[in-house]
Amino acid sequence: MRFRITVKGTPLLAFLKEMPFFLKTYHEIKRQARESREDFPFGEFYPCLEDRCKESGEASGHYFHQDLLVASMIFNNKPERHVDVGSSMNFVAHVASFREVEVFDIRGQRSLFENIRFRRLDLMEEGFDLPDYCDSVSCLHVLEHLGLGRYGDRVDYEGHLKGWKNIHTMLRKGGKFYFSAPIGPQRIEFNAHRVFSLRYLLCLMEGRYRVDSFSYVDDEGDLVRDADLSSADAVGKNFNCHYGCGIFELTKA
Repeated sequence: MRFRITVKGTPLLAFLKEMPFFLKTYHEIKRQARESREDFPFGEFYPCLEDRCKESGEASGHYFHQDLLVASMIFNNKPERHVDVGSSMNFVAHVASFREVEVFDIRGQRSLFENIRFRRLDLMEEGFDLPDYCDSVSCLHVLEHLGLGRYGDRVDYEGHLKGWKNIHTMLRKGGKFYFSAPIGPQRIEFNAHRVFSLRYLLCLMEGRYRVDSFSYVDDEGDLVRDADLSSADAVGKNFNCHYGCGIFELTKA
């Protein structure tokens, strides 16, 4: 049998701590196999050394909370036509489990589920001409990337503003816009993302959208629902987030 252990990704201390347990359980299952019919031959070693001490999955963080929260909003609001712009396929899968969803993304997508209709588009294009196209749009953890070149898009310092304008154009009056982005002291961390201050985001929304609800994921990865945006102090401090995630439910004015 070949012995393959990859230490990369496993802290050395955890490796040394968990290896005795791995070897003990390996010898035990080999003993049981000899006394059984040996229906399953043993292949290469594939040690998973940290899982037994972890919780049963990661139910925290930006994507976990925003995906569940926004998918439930879309389910409750039952739009006529929902379009997702660039969000993760995990989120799209949430929505596609109960309805059809159109996906616009600058990158291609080969494997699609029957409820997913894909269209390759650049959200920053000046010719992105889809006025009043739909009554519901989601754009989760996307706007911060536009124009930084990370996903093959062209470098454009104002790329996020062009994307913001095009989303507004494609959404019908009275339509819903589900939007999330990193919040904290405003900055670019090139070429990963921008981080937006809440004051900046609220200025972008003014006159264009009504804020129906605002929640955020704090720096610990926990969700705070229905936060009060009327508190100037909290907004000015970005609810004490350095790299949080603001989640907005908006209605086009």
